[in-house]
Amino acid sequence: MSPLDLTLDVQQCRDRQARLQSVMERMEVDRVLLLAPENVQWLTGFRPHRLMAAATTLDLDGTVCLSVPNAEPEGVAADHVAVYEAQWRATLRQEQALAAAEALNGLVGKRPAARKLAAEFSLCGPLAELGPDCGVSTGCVDIEPQLWKLRRFKHDDELRMIMRAIECTESMYGAAREMIGPGVTELDVFNRLHAAAVDVAGEPLTALGNDFQCNSPGGPPRCRAAQSGELFILDLSPVYRGYYADNCRTIAVAGPPTDCQMDAWRRIVSVLEMVEATVVPGMSCAEVFRRAQEELDDYRPDAFFHHLGHGFGLFPHEAPHLNSAWNDTFEQGDVFTAEPGLYGPELRAGIRLEQNYRVTADGVERLTSFPLDL
Repeated sequence: MSPLDLTLDVQQCRDRQARLQSVMERMEVDRVLLLAPENVQWLTGFRPHRLMAAATTLDLDGTVCLSVPNAEPEGVAADHVAVYEAQWRATLRQEQALAAAEALNGLVGKRPAARKLAAEFSLCGPLAELGPDCGVSTGCVDIEPQLWKLRRFKHDDELRMIMRAIECTESMYGAAREMIGPGVTELDVFNRLHAAAVDVAGEPLTALGNDFQCNSPGGPPRCRAAQSGELFILDLSPVYRGYYADNCRTIAVAGPPTDCQMDAWRRIVSVLEMVEATVVPGMSCAEVFRRAQEELDDYRPDAFFHHLGHGFGLFPHEAPHLNSAWNDTFEQGDVFTAEPGLYGPELRAGIRLEQNYRVTADGVERLTSFPLDL
């Protein structure tokens, strides 16, 4: 394995399986069926290709069955693996979910029948095809809310994947600071940053991020040239082998920032400092949001109009939610963003700065170390 290659650790996958088994005991569930690619990866370490399906089960006794496309993988945390053909003569099959379910049923059907099954209710259509051998004798319950809670705690192998994605963003911002100036188009910046991220990842990325617009709060890149005095918001979320980074910087197109822009910048940095000084396990996320809102409203009410941040990992927006619409509290092992911003025509058109953190036993560890300067 080259220094660029990172995968989930089999033993830590087994640790995640044990945590899920504890939930199964509380729910009186005998078997869990997972179809979502991110959940299959989290549980077994196998990451399906984005155009292919996989499925897995975990029994209460700890046995894991896994169905995969085309070839049996190495280094996965599964006890029994079945392979199905995802392609015929290089053509992708569109009924892969059914084929994966049938292959899995061939393994699970040899196991003792389960009295109660748990599944992801948003993706349980193929359940009907699994047949009676899967043992849904007393019904099926939704496991997704419990999975989301379990996935909040990032193990060390997951953190290594996230840190590789964060390294991609650091390279992207370095490239952006070198090239951004009057006349450069947003598409030129997007293309150069994509190349910088791929160089660090050593392979294609699943996604790259949402916001590549100048003189705008955000949006996809346009064939628009940046102008002197404008601010260029870059909110980058490269995905390395299923795991996201998510951080933002704002770069002045040319010349020193105005006094107004620097005033807004200092207020935003102050909010990030508040987050670092305030967040501990058990702290209310909504309370941290309210403190940030009060600080930023002092610049101008309604100049800050979005969330303060969110968790991330195998999905771009996970718990905890730094948002008054949720009632989350921080937990040890959370990995989250804080992204305060201020917007208005006087700022041409706004500033957003975003750091990534991991919640420790007594505070936070900042995962992003590159400059915040405009």
